[in-house]
Amino acid sequence: MIIILKLFFLVFISFFVLGAFCVFFDQAILTRKGTIYRVKTKNKKVVLTFDDGPSPVWTTKILDELKKAGIKATFFVIGHHVKKYPEIARRIVKEGHEIGNHGYAHSVMFYYKPAEIEEEIQYTEQVIHEITGVRTKYFRPPKAWLRKSIKDKIKSMGYEIILWSLNSKDWVCFNHKDIVKYISKSVRNGDILLFHDSGNVFSIEGGIRTQTVKTITLLVKTLEDRGFKFVTIEELLNETK
Repeated sequence: MIIILKLFFLVFISFFVLGAFCVFFDQAILTRKGTIYRVKTKNKKVVLTFDDGPSPVWTTKILDELKKAGIKATFFVIGHHVKKYPEIARRIVKEGHEIGNHGYAHSVMFYYKPAEIEEEIQYTEQVIHEITGVRTKYFRPPKAWLRKSIKDKIKSMGYEIILWSLNSKDWVCFNHKDIVKYISKSVRNGDILLFHDSGNVFSIEGGIRTQTVKTITLLVKTLEDRGFKFVTIEELLNETK
């Protein structure tokens, strides 16, 4: 019994430490080399990105808020969700937003072999194209973890690897006012902002994105009042051409 209790305690501590790490530290900082996470520009432009959708609940609400705000965003979609919710994926495109590739099942790809990453990206692209008519050219790895050899493989396929410079941590369900306060305090020209329209710590399904939805209107107003413009990834990258 004592051994079982010790094991339980160790597992609990491990989950607590992992959870604290995820909440207070952005792991993407460790894997930014060889990716695009921010664009150097003199213009006050930023990108709003959403990962892990589409979701039948939250993506629709987010799209409603984006329409009210009159801005376009970039959605890094999961192939499995595109297949499961095709009408929502088509709505994203119909309303003028940009779609990026986020893999098929949100698998961590750190230990993938080049052939495995090629197969997953191509299959996800095929699913997205068949349902929306869009060919993707931007890839965002789940959890941001990629080895250099895999980054090189992805680039050889004609993809740009897109990470982020500011992480909203919206999956923690922070209050939307705190999220806006953090971003508005830290934002710089060319920043790429990370949000989610599906999932939570343990699953790519469900989740509670109430604060994410509330964030949009307040964030857009706050940054536009400071002269910032919201653009897509492609529009931001055009700043460097």
